This record gives sequence, C-alpha cells and structure tokens, in this order.
Amino acid sequence: MENSKVQEVIEKQVLTVAKVVEEKLDDEIAALERLDVDDLEALRERRLHQMKKMAEKRSRWISLGHGEYSEIFSEKDFFTIVKASDRVVCHFYRENWPCKVVDKHLNILAKQHIETRFVKIQAEKSPFLAEKLKIVVLPTLALIKNAKVDDYVVGFDELGGTDEFSTEDLEERLAKSQVIFYEGESSSLNPSKSSAQTRRNVRQSTRADSSDSE
Repeated sequence: MENSKVQEVIEKQVLTVAKVVEEKLDDEIAALERLDVDDLEALRERRLHQMKKMAEKRSRWISLGHGEYSEIFSEKDFFTIVKASDRVVCHFYRENWPCKVVDKHLNILAKQHIETRFVKIQAEKSPFLAEKLKIVVLPTLALIKNAKVDDYVVGFDELGGTDEFSTEDLEERLAKSQVIFYEGESSSLNPSKSSAQTRRNVRQSTRADSSDSE
C-alpha cells in the first residue's frame, strides 16, 4: 500500500515536471515564432526600401540618358553631363575602324550598365577638351567619376593589343576603375549582369587551365 502511494507521488511529480517543461518549451517556441515574424517583417521592410530606392535611382538615371550610348556634339554638353552623372565613360573618337570597334562594345555595355552614362565626342571637333584632357591617341576612353577624370583607356594596349578584344575584356577594364559595377546596384537592375559575370568567370577559369597545361 505504501509503495503504491510512493509510486503515485512520483508519477504526479513526473507529470508536474513534464507539464512545466512543456509549458516552457511552448513559451520558447512562441517567442521564436514571434522573433521570426519580426525578423521577416524587418527584412521585408528593408527589401522594400531598397527596391524603392533602386527604382528611384533607375528613374533618375534614365532621365539623364543612361542606358543608351549617345553622341554629344559640344564641349558644353560634356561638362553638363559629367556634372549630372556620378559615373561617365566618354569615348573620344574619329571616324576610323578602331573607334568603330569601341563603339560596338560601348553600345552593348551602355545597356548592361545603367548605373553609368556612356557617351562619345569627336576629338577633332573638341579642341579645348582634347587639350585639357591630353587626348592624343584615338580611341581614348575618359573614365569620369564625380565630375573628375579618374582614369583613361588609351588605344587597345590594355585590351590585348588587338581590335579582336571582347566586350567582357573592356567591361573588366572599366570595372577595374570602378566606373561600372559588376555586382550590387547594376546587377539588381540588369539580370544580364549575372550571366556576364558567369561568362567572365568561365573564361578566366579556361585561361587558368590553359596556363597550367603549358
């Protein structure tokens, strides 16, 4: 009889402990669920804010002529453009084959990199600019950030020394000077950037394999 009472007490204690543990687990699960909801809501709000901000940037860039490769016909226009856009690639050209090769690639990149303004100007009709920026060899790309010429791509020497360089070769060179971006703002606006990045990585991997085999 006494053993039966002891067993009953033990069973009650076990049930009580189990109930306390269960209640504690329920509280912890509920707290985790609340935390997850809050986190998701915070992430959602942050993402919506980023998307809204990016949409505003995109709208502004398009209004400034980004997304297209265009020609400017006066030196005054050049100064207006570089003051309005944070990143500008300006091709100083003349009517010859090498400059037409550059035109082909810049026309592609302008559409892929909406964060940057791509323009060209005829060097011989822009003597003040050509002298001020020391433009001697054509084609020359002036890479402009925050209204200042930050770097140049002169001729094809940095692109393999041949007019058969790829759009990705030029893209890499411009990205090196941070006048365009591979990731971040531009990739979220242009899904094609991810595929371009993949092609670049594949090509680099192929080059590395070739080097190892030699």
